Amino acid sequence: MNWQSAIEQTLRTTTANIARFGDQFPIVSKGTEKYELEDQTSWTEGFWVGILWLSYEYGQDPAIREAAVGAVASMKRRVEQGSHLDHHDIGFLYSLSAKAQWIVEKDEQAREIALRAADVMMKRWRPDSQLFQAWGPEGDPDNGGRIIIDCLMNLPLLFWATEQTGDPLYAERARIHAEKSRRFLVRGDDSSYHTFYFDQKTGDSVRGGTHQGFRDGSTWTRGQAWGIYGFALAYRYTREPSFLETAVRLAKYFIAHLPADQVAYWDFDAPQQEGTARDSSASAIAACGMLEIAAHLPEGDPQRQVLLGSVNRSMASLTERYFTAGDPAEEGLLRHGSYSVRGDISPDDFVIWGDYFYLEALLRLHKGTPGYWYER
Repeated sequence: MNWQSAIEQTLRTTTANIARFGDQFPIVSKGTEKYELEDQTSWTEGFWVGILWLSYEYGQDPAIREAAVGAVASMKRRVEQGSHLDHHDIGFLYSLSAKAQWIVEKDEQAREIALRAADVMMKRWRPDSQLFQAWGPEGDPDNGGRIIIDCLMNLPLLFWATEQTGDPLYAERARIHAEKSRRFLVRGDDSSYHTFYFDQKTGDSVRGGTHQGFRDGSTWTRGQAWGIYGFALAYRYTREPSFLETAVRLAKYFIAHLPADQVAYWDFDAPQQEGTARDSSASAIAACGMLEIAAHLPEGDPQRQVLLGSVNRSMASLTERYFTAGDPAEEGLLRHGSYSVRGDISPDDFVIWGDYFYLEALLRLHKGTPGYWYER
């Protein structure tokens, strides 16, 4: 597969989108070829900034760098004002924006922005239940003791903060949360819960459930993909073997439940029939996660070959069947992403995180560039 050609096509779309988006941020399309744009109000703004930094690293286009720097300045104002940061997705926002600029340019102000964001995330720590609360204010009756599998991708910001500052507390809490996620979000058959509830005062486990999956006991595919990548990254930072083992288990389950074209439906347990929504973003995330796992397995390990074979098949299918290939009429990169099929929110559309992880996977395959989850 010609990954370089696909990358060049993504750069054409990205360059056009800089002019189209201005100082706003894409999140999803809603039944059209255009992205809905928003200000700094969601958990998703970092993905567009990450696309800009990846594109700049690859092509060194100064116009793309200018857009990326401007977007980081917007992220700086947001963290200084503390606006719309009352959730755990601080890593999605700031690993791919300010921390990315630090990784690419060693810009000291960008480093300080990312560290400030890590401090904001630390305020989500709940000592009684020993977890980072996903949503809602402290003590919230519905969400006060709730974790979700997505949070694994926010933990790298904290591991990085320990590396930068020498303060072990960031990484200690990230490790505790990752271990709790391993114990309670991953089921015995290697599938996963989207979310899990704990007693806010005692920390006792209550139940698993879902917010976006088909049902509480089903396996939401994007959640499974977050787990694949998130546990692999937890292993990179901690070298705890159970995290790598868990990432491999989740990956093998994901591979075993893919349909013929190697791109996931939105939930592995949803009826797979004509009209059932896909989630191309789940497959893009899983591809990145499997490539991360492969980096930690010996060359001759048969599991490594299984993972790499799946990545190549899935990415080839995404590129041949789902990729817009630089079509000037379309603002997204990957068609058929789903935000929330359960909530009927963009069930079959462009989603900006799908675009980001697709580009990251392309660059991993072509140049070994691993995105901005850790320093190279």
